[in-house]
Amino acid sequence: MTIKIEEHLQQITERIIAQKPLLAEKRHIAANQSYTNKTQVDIKLWREKLINIYAQSISTSEEHTFETLQEWGKETVNLWANLNLNLETAIEEVRYYRSLIGEIIKKTANDFALSIDVFYDIISKFDAVVDRAVYWLSMSYSKQFNQRILSAESAAEELSIPIVRITEKLGVIPLIGIMDTNRAQKLMHVSITSASNLELEHIIFDLSGVPIIDTMVAKQLFDVIEALQLVGISAKISGIRPEIAQTMVSLGVSFKVKTYSSLHLAVKEIQ
Repeated sequence: MTIKIEEHLQQITERIIAQKPLLAEKRHIAANQSYTNKTQVDIKLWREKLINIYAQSISTSEEHTFETLQEWGKETVNLWANLNLNLETAIEEVRYYRSLIGEIIKKTANDFALSIDVFYDIISKFDAVVDRAVYWLSMSYSKQFNQRILSAESAAEELSIPIVRITEKLGVIPLIGIMDTNRAQKLMHVSITSASNLELEHIIFDLSGVPIIDTMVAKQLFDVIEALQLVGISAKISGIRPEIAQTMVSLGVSFKVKTYSSLHLAVKEIQ
């Protein structure tokens, strides 16, 4: 690319930057959104930063622009989350400036009498930048969304395996719902960690709210009990319902620890 073309590209960049406040305000009017004053200020600054990246992309390498957009995508997702705005709104903002800045590029190309080939190269590069902005925005949002889902699932698992302190040395873990292998593995961590922190000597696993137990879950429950014994904590089981007992017998499952028909009886004996 000749020096003269590079100068023209720099001038296009400067023209876009010079109109940055106006372009940001145009989007605010077009969007017709009612935000709080603070949110409006934050979004205006964000729009101006996006416009600046778009402007600089005209006269800098794609590699540098794409690296900038990758970091911008992460920052945008954090801002959008803090403002409680969704991904669709952010993508609309990103795409909105394609036509506005495209018009500035077109007008400047006419002013400088740039050839069709040069104009096509400029506008194609700019389109690629807008597409990459949408890509990094979507990728960053998906990553953060997945992290939130995992955190929520982890918190839900913690809540699904509570430990209730009955006396100074006795705790109860009431299990409710289906016990799958993932939940059984979580039970290992929660029971040992919580019981040790509370300095308990006895734990009762109450299965009154568990509808079914298969051989795999039973084995993992045995593993939890054995692990507790290794750290000096005695474990008992209460609340196995008759239908579960029948299923366990038919499967050849037997517990190697003392069991009780009800939590009341288990607590009474341990006390």
